[in-house]
Amino acid sequence: MNSLIVVAIAVVCFWLGYKFYAKKLEDLWGVDCKRTTPAVDKYDGVDYVPAKHWLVLFGHHFASIAGAGPIIGPVIAVTLWGWLPALIWVIVGTIFIGGVHDFGTLLTSVKEDGNSIADIASGAISRNAKIVFSLFIWLALILVIAVFAYLCADTFIKNPKIVIPSLGLIPTAIIVGFMLYNVKANPVYTTVLRIAILVGLVALGQNYPVTAIDNQSTWILILLGYAFFASIIPVNILLQPRDYLSSFLLFFGLLFGFLGLIVTRPLIQTPAFTQFASEGGNLWPMLSVIVACGAISGFHSLIASGTTSKQLSSEGVAKRIGYGGMVTEGLLAVMVILAVSAGLNFKELSVCIADKSSPIVIYGQGYGNITKTVLGGFGGFIGVIILNAFILTTLDSATRITRYITEEFFKIKNRFLSTSFVVVAGGYLALGKDKLNNPLWKKMWPAFGASNQLVAALALLVLSCWLLARKKPTRYTLLPAIFMLVTTVAALVYQMVQYYQGGDYPLLTVSMVLLGLTFFMVKETISAFRRMVAYA
Repeated sequence: MNSLIVVAIAVVCFWLGYKFYAKKLEDLWGVDCKRTTPAVDKYDGVDYVPAKHWLVLFGHHFASIAGAGPIIGPVIAVTLWGWLPALIWVIVGTIFIGGVHDFGTLLTSVKEDGNSIADIASGAISRNAKIVFSLFIWLALILVIAVFAYLCADTFIKNPKIVIPSLGLIPTAIIVGFMLYNVKANPVYTTVLRIAILVGLVALGQNYPVTAIDNQSTWILILLGYAFFASIIPVNILLQPRDYLSSFLLFFGLLFGFLGLIVTRPLIQTPAFTQFASEGGNLWPMLSVIVACGAISGFHSLIASGTTSKQLSSEGVAKRIGYGGMVTEGLLAVMVILAVSAGLNFKELSVCIADKSSPIVIYGQGYGNITKTVLGGFGGFIGVIILNAFILTTLDSATRITRYITEEFFKIKNRFLSTSFVVVAGGYLALGKDKLNNPLWKKMWPAFGASNQLVAALALLVLSCWLLARKKPTRYTLLPAIFMLVTTVAALVYQMVQYYQGGDYPLLTVSMVLLGLTFFMVKETISAFRRMVAYA
């Protein structure tokens, strides 16, 4: 099959979903452009700061939710089951589940004074639900911080040419933020300037690779230090402009990825479907857990209700940022699927699988092939820069959100103290070793995929209770919640069997705790539904 047919189908489906299905969601949540948002009502100059323009906030939101997930997950899915199951899940999941989850969480948080999804759970379900959900989220975020600090440090060691382009975004973002908010510079001129700086940084990285620091632990400490300061300073100084800059890297990657497909029109040469039972598990329930961010991710609800809702200047642009951000991520996942299935032939992909190449290597090779006609031999290099920019963005956003939860859950009012607590916990997992000298985060990571999707299912349950309390239809959120809950619990049980058979009792224990917390949240949700129905 010609890859352009797949592109056309995906684009049409996403456009229809954004045009019509998202409009139903706007009506369901009662979007009111005249109502002031928490960014305005609770302005504090640190966390509650209205974005200068909706595109600036879109840049922050998208760069934060994307991370490495929509790249790594689809690559693994293609190698395990073929490109067609991954493609179908990305399109269907994005439109009917992920988009609903992201938009609903964002707008619900805005209507609840910018509160997090865990806080909303307290009012919509029960205080006990908030406590359990907060603990669930806090543990998952600490793991995200550890993993992303480790992965970013690893890429700096293995590819020193990306250090200057990646870290150069930080001072550039501060300059851009100063120009937009203090100098009141023309946004168009500022955008042209930052694009020119980005090009210059890439050129500098090629000519001056940073090899002076070749110790991974040193890089991890540097990155955790960056995350500390990035999460406590006002969002308009670094977070908003930095993520806006990162979004241009994404747009660049998407543009040239699809341009390469249009110019070369490669045929998909790898199998559409290979097997139902793979070494990664059965197609159901493991597909949605593996693909994760490419279709739906619980982490998105933490961004939407953690940082994005505190910067939204008008409810009228919530669809563009919440639902539109998820659709853009779906497009990215489609491009990645085609980079692997059309950018590589069957033999090349088979060699990658046999050699157990990392998903990043497979993606870089495929992206380099489909963009060779437009980017020459720089496609793979640019692809890794884009991926690393997302990792850095997710690192500082996750640290800030974990600070919020730490302050709420542990009643720590000082943001310096709460952030220190978060960074130390993340650093312990990133730098710590087990008895076999393996990183501690690697021991915990297999449980993260399931916990991430459980957060998504639980967030959809919270949204359902919130809608029911206002006597609004719940089918748009409840049906996806039930599907995700059943699917992810099944995946978690499957993993528990594997851990038991392999004698991996620590991970088995963690999985049992996650399962217990999930059942508690479901019980609390059912009780809340019964109370609301009885009072109706």
